[in-house]
Amino acid sequence: MTDILKLAAANQEEARRIIAASGVVDAWHTAGARVNPVGSLATGLLMKHRDIDFHLYLPDLNPATGFAVLARLAQNPRFRRFEYRNLADTPEQCLEWHAWYRGDTPEWQIDMIQILPSSKYDGHFEHVAERIRTVLTPETKRAILELKYATPDEETIPGIEYCQAVIRDGVRTWREFTAWRRKHPVRGVVEWCP
Repeated sequence: MTDILKLAAANQEEARRIIAASGVVDAWHTAGARVNPVGSLATGLLMKHRDIDFHLYLPDLNPATGFAVLARLAQNPRFRRFEYRNLADTPEQCLEWHAWYRGDTPEWQIDMIQILPSSKYDGHFEHVAERIRTVLTPETKRAILELKYATPDEETIPGIEYCQAVIRDGVRTWREFTAWRRKHPVRGVVEWCP
């Protein structure tokens, strides 16, 4: 049987190594960005989905800045591909930069979301991550990690769904979780915060 807590700790450590080796934080800092970890990295709930999330804050949403950062990152041959989405004219007011990085293990996805300061989501997900860390108990942490581990590899579920189901609604088994998801379909950005 897999030791869920040891696996989660190993994933956190590997994510830190990937961050350091990739130079992603330094590249954005050089561009003048404030860089904040969010999501499973920030909550300590990394499991099978190798995904590192950052929110970036710059004075404006100029795509040229991000492309310059990607050009710098692309010099590292471990970056395999990049993706860009312009959501500046949506309620999210952001630019999305996604990178796939090959470490010593399977590929990691690095999501870099450039958010307009003082917009609706400025600091929101950092606050959500802090609240999740604060309210997690050993039992709820294990339940979230076990649900993430049980998720089929081909299925991608936002980490916030696991947290909401377990922390708010007491879900503990995969069967309960799949039923919970049918009753709580995701529509847009999940803004729940414990």
